[in-house]
Amino acid sequence: MSKKSDSQFQNLFTSPKSTNWDERSAQIAYRFNREYQGEDFELPAEVQAMPIFGEWIGGSFSGRIASPFWEIAKPQKNQHCLDVGCGISFLIYPWRDWQAFFHGQEISNVARDTLNSRGPQLNSKLFKGVELGAAHQLNYSSEQFDLAIATGFSCYFPLEYWNAVLTEVKRVSKPGGHFVFDVLNPEQPLAEDWAVLETYLGAEVFLEPLAKWEKMIKAAGGKIVAQKSGELFELYKVRF
Repeated sequence: MSKKSDSQFQNLFTSPKSTNWDERSAQIAYRFNREYQGEDFELPAEVQAMPIFGEWIGGSFSGRIASPFWEIAKPQKNQHCLDVGCGISFLIYPWRDWQAFFHGQEISNVARDTLNSRGPQLNSKLFKGVELGAAHQLNYSSEQFDLAIATGFSCYFPLEYWNAVLTEVKRVSKPGGHFVFDVLNPEQPLAEDWAVLETYLGAEVFLEPLAKWEKMIKAAGGKIVAQKSGELFELYKVRF
């Protein structure tokens, strides 16, 4: 980012604009509903001039930054897996090859409706449905899942929120179960530009050092058993 742009964008994502979790969830749901429905986003010329915007609008960027959670926590046959913030995961990842049971929870009603409509057509045995709701209030019973997954959205919430998420994931996980999730690594070269873009798209981003995330995981009673670095995100496999 140029010095001029840096001056224009400073303080854009240095402090939260809202500490209300329901309000923040609604803002993020609105941002992704618009994208899933193919709506246009009106962004300032300065943002459109950023190289990262061209990659995003061209549709190639999401594939580059998606975290391959299965490389450190591959769903196993007949395991019950919960994908939190699942988007349209069941339609694009090889759940049929894994032969694992898919359960989802999502704040975007567009993504939820799409999956609940098309998921059973793809595989009615493996697809167990998607609930509408935020990550800090999981609509599932305790000790239900062998594996929980949450990728692509941790950066939209403060660390305090993720304390609540970890508590909920721990509750719904079976003893010995794992949780795999990713966090934005602010040290990656593209992190700041990506945070600017996402904030203008309607989902404010928090840039937190990895050390703070790792401290929070430990404080929540989690142990990091595997880790993988990506172009933007750091992927963690945690056991409680």
